[in-house]
Amino acid sequence: MLLRLAKSAAESAPFFRADSTAIAPPLAVPQVATSPVATSPVATSPVATSPVATSPVAIALRDIDLVFRSEGEPFQALRHINLEIPRGSVQLIMGPAGAGKTTLLQVVAGLLSPTAGQVELLGTNLTELSRAAQAHFRNRHLGIVFQDYNLLRSLTALENVELALNLKGVFGPSARTEARSLLDAVGLENRANVLPRQLSGGQQQRVAVARALVGRPDLIIADEPTSALDSANGRKVMELLCRLAREQGSTVLIATHDPRVREFGDAIAHLEDGQIRA
Repeated sequence: MLLRLAKSAAESAPFFRADSTAIAPPLAVPQVATSPVATSPVATSPVATSPVATSPVAIALRDIDLVFRSEGEPFQALRHINLEIPRGSVQLIMGPAGAGKTTLLQVVAGLLSPTAGQVELLGTNLTELSRAAQAHFRNRHLGIVFQDYNLLRSLTALENVELALNLKGVFGPSARTEARSLLDAVGLENRANVLPRQLSGGQQQRVAVARALVGRPDLIIADEPTSALDSANGRKVMELLCRLAREQGSTVLIATHDPRVREFGDAIAHLEDGQIRA
């Protein structure tokens, strides 16, 4: 069943599609070095001399503008965004509702194309890639935590995480083991076989976080990852994201208006009316 769903999801899942407009006890980072990810064609392709392997800047946004056009007046959602985020850091984007935080994350992930400007991820100019190449780059390098979770309702929590591994070429016992390890890391070891409709909003949010962490992504983009969590579970999720940044060099970009998250950021950019304020 999951094999069929993996094929279907590759065609329709918002975190994979190139043309989608959608926009994760003491913690231990799951040990996945021995999973097939380490020996997959993706993992073993030459990276020693690639921009991804050598660039010290994980995310570079240069003069980003985004204008939505409809039957009415054009609306400028993002204005002259310039931002550089070092590899292995935790960057917060903070601002009120309607400031453009989600829109900015969608542009960074390649789910929305900017009207003007350039998005560079891991030394790769994302704005110059085809839609198919953007989708491949996302699947290989990004983990995305969606604000509305985007869990498949017919799959259990474990199967939702396992499906993300299938899309990366990991199947069978290895996928099941890693999926369980990730659910354990977000405190859902006892809810693995439960459907999303039987989970609270906070539990669904933690499944979304676990799913975003499959395969140890280079970049983790999280839209309000603690909004539905109590203080204890919010801290647990943030500690996990920070440990991934510290221990494996992942770069974490978080959009939030949750003041509890401030202490975890290496840097904070304030977004208001589509502009970064000093």
